[in-house]
Amino acid sequence: MNIRSAFHIPHFTFLTLDRYLFREWVRVFLITLFGFPILVIVIDLTDRLDTYLGRGIKPGVVALSYVFDFPEKMFLILPVAVLFATVFTVGALGRHSELTAAKASGISFHRLVLPLFAAAGAAFAAGLLLAEIAPVATSHRLGMLGEKAIRSTTSRYNFVYRADRGWVYAIRSLELKTREMTDLMLEREGTGAAYPTIVVAAQRAIYSDTGKAARRPRWMLHRGTLRYLAGNQPGGETAFEFDSLHSHTLRERPVDLLAEPKAPDEMRYGELRRYIDALTRSGSNAKKLQVELALKIAIPFICVLIALFGAPLAISNPKSGAAWGVAASLATTFIVLLMFQLAKAVGAGGVLPPMLAAWTPNILVAVAAVYLLRKAPT
Repeated sequence: MNIRSAFHIPHFTFLTLDRYLFREWVRVFLITLFGFPILVIVIDLTDRLDTYLGRGIKPGVVALSYVFDFPEKMFLILPVAVLFATVFTVGALGRHSELTAAKASGISFHRLVLPLFAAAGAAFAAGLLLAEIAPVATSHRLGMLGEKAIRSTTSRYNFVYRADRGWVYAIRSLELKTREMTDLMLEREGTGAAYPTIVVAAQRAIYSDTGKAARRPRWMLHRGTLRYLAGNQPGGETAFEFDSLHSHTLRERPVDLLAEPKAPDEMRYGELRRYIDALTRSGSNAKKLQVELALKIAIPFICVLIALFGAPLAISNPKSGAAWGVAASLATTFIVLLMFQLAKAVGAGGVLPPMLAAWTPNILVAVAAVYLLRKAPT
């Protein structure tokens, strides 16, 4: 349908034009969102297939592992997909004189691209969802490919281990030969009186799976304190001291505690936040992980800002062809990705607070978007 002919009926014009723009935007968005990850996966598979097959992993398992790799790749490529979709959709309007026709019919540029901003908002919501799905999928993929490494050493010092069921362990030392830990703290964050926070601190813990404990191996904690914290309510804290305590919480074997901790991209938002809290309380530097935590929100949110930036950018050179759109999108993508990498380094190094460092690329893109929108002819 010719858009110009639709402008004769104002009410119908808005609905038709909105649907047209939204359809074109979604088409480019989906092509980019799925196309880039497929390209990266094909390159990675070509490079590493022999390695996986050499481990005895079946081809079907390798193929399935790359299916689980999609959520993480899509999460990272989401802002790029929004940028490409916005630039190509708005750029096509300028090249085909549809933008001029819309303005002649009384539709401003800001109103014209409003559906695209709404679509970018939906992409932001999708990014938050992918941020929760990707860690689970990535962890499962690494398990399928046998890439969850176990330490070759027999000891480990000053580490934090994130266990299941919301528990976090902060341990000063672990010796595999003696099956003993020293200066450990176990914590499970609660929500209130019905589900209190539990903190167990002990000077020493010994693992036993022989004798009577052979059927049910367990850790014995020595000389410590058990605390229940129910928030700010009166009498909300209860503490008990003990000389020895059988732990039903600490279920991991000593060798399990030697496993490499999960990377940030293997943790969901709540898991990573609890892990950071435990690291901070144990005196460790958690700034790098704090930046990673903030990026789980900052990266999806930049989808909205990148749409505000891309729309006026697309009409800054209205007579240019598709090559201009590709060049502008790729250049912007490179700059934004570089800014996020610099943000990680700056935040981890303490030059800026982790939260500010993670959101600095968003702030810069927002400033550039406001500038371009003010200059865009309406």
